[in-house]
Amino acid sequence: MPVAVVTGAGSGLGRVVARALGEAGHDVALLGRTRATLEETAAPLASALVLPTDVADPGQVEAAFAAVVAEWGRVDLLVNNAGTFGPSGDVDDVAVDDWAATLAVNVTGSFLCARAAFGQMKRQEPRGGRIINNGSISAHVPRPGSAAYTTSKHAISGLTKALALDGRAHDIAVGQVDIGNAATEMTAGIATGARQADGSVRPEPTFDPQHVADAVFAMARLPLDVSVPTMTIMATGMPYVGRG
Repeated sequence: MPVAVVTGAGSGLGRVVARALGEAGHDVALLGRTRATLEETAAPLASALVLPTDVADPGQVEAAFAAVVAEWGRVDLLVNNAGTFGPSGDVDDVAVDDWAATLAVNVTGSFLCARAAFGQMKRQEPRGGRIINNGSISAHVPRPGSAAYTTSKHAISGLTKALALDGRAHDIAVGQVDIGNAATEMTAGIATGARQADGSVRPEPTFDPQHVADAVFAMARLPLDVSVPTMTIMATGMPYVGRG
């Protein structure tokens, strides 16, 4: 069975994606900070490895990937999903520590996990694999008061492109899913009222996160000589395409 690593697997999109991969026949390693929530994700899966991990900690990330390889011998897929929205407000209201903490998880965490997966994919036989990074609509346009989160998601776009280029020589395919308004804990307030660019607060449509899992699986099941550099999946009526 193919081996998948999913970060941020204890809740939200990570849980839905991990379960979808497991139900499709993957061995799934579940990375996240809280053992109890990871075990909840793992409960219905036939083959899951629970690995409490702070993705911003290099030692913990290396240990987690070593445990995956010790258990299953390889890594075929990394879904770099762990992330936080971070502080809200004008940039002069954002504490430097909160800025740094957001980038530590969203950017450095994604880099560390990609680094570990990339190295393993180069070494293993047969070599290669796929990395799918969780981007955001914010990788294209910001929400008001989201300097840290928006910056982090633009950085993920750069990381995706660099990994995709460097991975060609090693049969490593890299892509990104930019998501808008999937209905998770992180986006719970959007359905009741979200701040708009004109200063108003209006509810926005959301959609079932299972559709994100379906999109990730559609990418994951492709042969490695086929790449999906970017995919945007979003609630149809959200204020993204066009003005207002």
